[in-house]
Amino acid sequence: MAAKLTLGFLGAGKMATALARGFVRAKLVSPRDLLASDPSESAAKAFGAETGARTTRSNLEVAAFARVLVLAVKPDQAASVLTEIRPRFNRQQLLISIAAGVPTAKLEAALGDGARVIRVMPNTPALIGASATGYALGKHAHPKDGQVAARLFSAVGIAFELKESMLDAVTGLSGSGPAFVYQFIEALSDGGVAAGLPRGVATALAAQTVLGAARMVLETQQHPGALKDMVTSPGGTTIEGVHELEKGNFRGTVISAVRAAAAKSRQLGQS
Repeated sequence: MAAKLTLGFLGAGKMATALARGFVRAKLVSPRDLLASDPSESAAKAFGAETGARTTRSNLEVAAFARVLVLAVKPDQAASVLTEIRPRFNRQQLLISIAAGVPTAKLEAALGDGARVIRVMPNTPALIGASATGYALGKHAHPKDGQVAARLFSAVGIAFELKESMLDAVTGLSGSGPAFVYQFIEALSDGGVAAGLPRGVATALAAQTVLGAARMVLETQQHPGALKDMVTSPGGTTIEGVHELEKGNFRGTVISAVRAAAAKSRQLGQS
């Protein structure tokens, strides 16, 4: 793939940079086969520094360069960017969109009849090869296009092909989820400090605890509830803490956060 793939990013923000750096680190594409456009000089500079790739202010230059284009702009900017590149976009090209909430039907309409598009929802841990991604093929995308998406995003984490109707839920869960987890880690650290630990030690222990618990879920494939029960001894310390979380409606609040983020994704796609 690295010898044949030319990859262009329309938008060079943090998510685009995380993905591009991940693809380069996975040796799926070389920096010389990457090009990104962004009107922000600081974003373009950061992208180039992180990936070693060239950048430009011209979306049309990226469209002329790349076989696979990654639309990495804000949802409200997607239509104007696609309208701009439409004269250069052809049926030999594939568009992969990470614009949250924007449905494939809108992408296809903006690019013209027969446009091959894939809608993808990754998350920022792609930067360290730990992304959680869902993707859906548009009606004109080829099976080989799906293989390209699977290979790219599996190289920076895990990736699931899903029905497009499920992607707003993916946005609410894994797209927004890292921010929720960072808040939880910060709260665990605060708790450790409140109990007498130095801040650096508390944060390291909190982050490692979340990492270890996540690995237990993935590697044992046991239900999280069963793993929780393994830790909660009768009359012990953990069940006291779990009781406090339940009193604070911890699970209900997290569920509501995911649903709210998913609803916002749907709203963005309709605007």
